[in-house]
Amino acid sequence: MSNPSPQPQPSAPLSAADDRQWGSLAHILGILGIVPALVIWLIFKDRGSFTDTEGKEALNFQITLLAADLLGYILVVVGIGFLILPVVFVVRIVFSIIAFLKAKDGHNYRYPFAVRLIK
Repeated sequence: MSNPSPQPQPSAPLSAADDRQWGSLAHILGILGIVPALVIWLIFKDRGSFTDTEGKEALNFQITLLAADLLGYILVVVGIGFLILPVVFVVRIVFSIIAFLKAKDGHNYRYPFAVRLIK
């Protein structure tokens, strides 16, 4: 007779402070690209509603910027990409900082433009 394997226990909900912290980190770590926002959202989305909301928003923004980066790299061939890539870089930094500052104070932040693929 085999022993039944122990069932994984659900993770404890985040405290309000931790929820704000992870939600704001999803934004600021977006400066590094899409991976930090994706990892934070996947790990903490079920543990805190604020992190779920802000993680999705940060992830959608990073997906939008990834598409803009890819377009810029493709358009380097015709010379326009050299204009697009620095703009995307600055937009990523500026809006990630703005979102972080709002989220760390517990306010939801919506980027002024983002393709919202993750609902």
